[in-house]
Amino acid sequence: MVLEKFSLSSQVGIVTGGGQGLGWAFCQAFAEAGADVVIAEINPETGQNAADRIQSMGRQALFIQTDVREKASVEAMVDQALARFGKIDFLMNNAGVALWRPAEDMSEQEWLNLMDVNLNGLFYCCQAAGKHMITRGTGRIINIASMSGVIVNTPQPQTAYNTSKAAVIHLTKSLALEWARHGIRVNAICPGYMATPMAQPFFDDPKIGGVWMNLTPMNRPGQPEELGPLAVFLASEASSFITGAAILIDGGYSIM
Repeated sequence: MVLEKFSLSSQVGIVTGGGQGLGWAFCQAFAEAGADVVIAEINPETGQNAADRIQSMGRQALFIQTDVREKASVEAMVDQALARFGKIDFLMNNAGVALWRPAEDMSEQEWLNLMDVNLNGLFYCCQAAGKHMITRGTGRIINIASMSGVIVNTPQPQTAYNTSKAAVIHLTKSLALEWARHGIRVNAICPGYMATPMAQPFFDDPKIGGVWMNLTPMNRPGQPEELGPLAVFLASEASSFITGAAILIDGGYSIM
């Protein structure tokens, strides 16, 4: 009975940025839990590869090339997902970018691009999928924020990134309040330092990764697959009384 509540069988979910890194880990977890997955990804090569891999697992998958910075692209993606599957049960807003730049040196375009992806694009996706969920009277939205939304990282300068992720957390709480009456739950996952291929050079640098691990009580980075069970939990009926939460999964970094 309890385990059945974690099942995503017959469910349809969208994962933005699902072609690689953490996005692929989420796609894989959802598929293993029984869901069919729409991969909304800007990179056609990684996006289609992810869809092919999900189909090899026995689930249905659809890759839709999507630029979350463009509202029209997001709306077209949702329309295509509905045309193929007829419904959207959950949305995972994973697409994001990071930038290390001292605040005094950041250009206007760098600031705007980061906010367009991490905040504006996430809102466009919530809005487009949320309209469908409101009509159905049910739905789950999971936003990928970061521990950087509740703490300030060191030693890297990333004011813009921290700001965007703090905004994601407050957006999550605000939508959770507005949409609870429509049967929609909105939650956020706030990862700490994760061992992705892109991050490995930083972990290998004692002046950066060494500082990170010294500030992490578990003294190791997280693995992408360690985020999957939490994502499945929030997408499933196992978390039916949870909304507006921002759940830290950071090896204890934020308690230091």
